[in-house]
Amino acid sequence: MAERLSHVLRRLRGIRGATLREVDAKTGISNAYLSQLENGNASNPSPHLLLKLAEYYDVPYESLLEAAGYLHRSEGSKTSGRVSALQAALLGAQLTDDEQVKVGEFIEFLRMQRTSRKGSS
Repeated sequence: MAERLSHVLRRLRGIRGATLREVDAKTGISNAYLSQLENGNASNPSPHLLLKLAEYYDVPYESLLEAAGYLHRSEGSKTSGRVSALQAALLGAQLTDDEQVKVGEFIEFLRMQRTSRKGSS
């Protein structure tokens, strides 16, 4: 199942290092509504608002549409060749060399955890 929009938006803003007020100023989407979206208290944001957020965070629009439930991944397809919003944000995160190493190590750790869970099933 796709990650919920609230989690995606919170992570994207965290990766970007932006405040709600900064996102508001750049997108024209109110600070209060952004907060509601990130907390899962607002549902069905308009595709137009998702486009503004995708442009601000420099992530694929389709990823936010999917997280909001407008698009659905086909069964058996992990990414359909698309880059997720989180992957795109990490690509543009401007991490230091040390941070890149740590992210890589953490990804390896997560993959090992996944592999060990599959082996114990």
